[in-house]
Amino acid sequence: MAFLVAVEGIDGSGKGTQAARLVENLRRRGLQAELISFPRYEFTQFGRKIGDFLNGRFGELDQVHPLLVSLLFAGDRLESRPLLLDLCARADVVVCDRYVASNAAHQGAKAQGIERRELLQWIEFVEYQQHQLPRADLTIWLDVPVHVAQDLIQKKSQRSYTDRAADLQEADASYLQRVREVYQELAGADATWQRIHAVENGQLRSLEEIAGEVEAIVCGVWDRSRPTSAR
Repeated sequence: MAFLVAVEGIDGSGKGTQAARLVENLRRRGLQAELISFPRYEFTQFGRKIGDFLNGRFGELDQVHPLLVSLLFAGDRLESRPLLLDLCARADVVVCDRYVASNAAHQGAKAQGIERRELLQWIEFVEYQQHQLPRADLTIWLDVPVHVAQDLIQKKSQRSYTDRAADLQEADASYLQRVREVYQELAGADATWQRIHAVENGQLRSLEEIAGEVEAIVCGVWDRSRPTSAR
């Protein structure tokens, strides 16, 4: 099986850009690297419904229970599971632009205390036990302050799933701050996570600088994870 890397962060943190650059950089090193991005809005039935949800078709963020929303995102990955497993079977490294932790962070942000813990346990059960998805070997968390992320969202080009400048999640700063806090909780509880600060001294770091750090972390962890005979 391939070395599975998840790139995570709040909306506007640069996940898609950095995931794609990571794949390019790994290929330059001679590795067979593949990219899969979630949600797969245009390719799965669940992905299309996620687009409807993010466009407000089912109500505002606080009008749909997070447990039910979690099933949409988990269903998108279930539909995509054959593709993911195929990529893992033939590549050295598979990079996920969002993965299970994204579901946990976004839905966990809508609950607190015991309710949040139960919700995170539910997502773990559905995605890993019921749907039997492989766990990421390494999660890269691109940590970006909310005000910076929202500025970057406004600069995004048109997305296939929405005609809005910002979808329901992207437009809600307080919600994104709670998502960021859940990411921090997840990172603190899992040794396979690596946090990358995208802003230093109040300034957004360059894409190239962040990409170099991402590549160095991934290659370092991947190399240490291989048997000595394979290095």
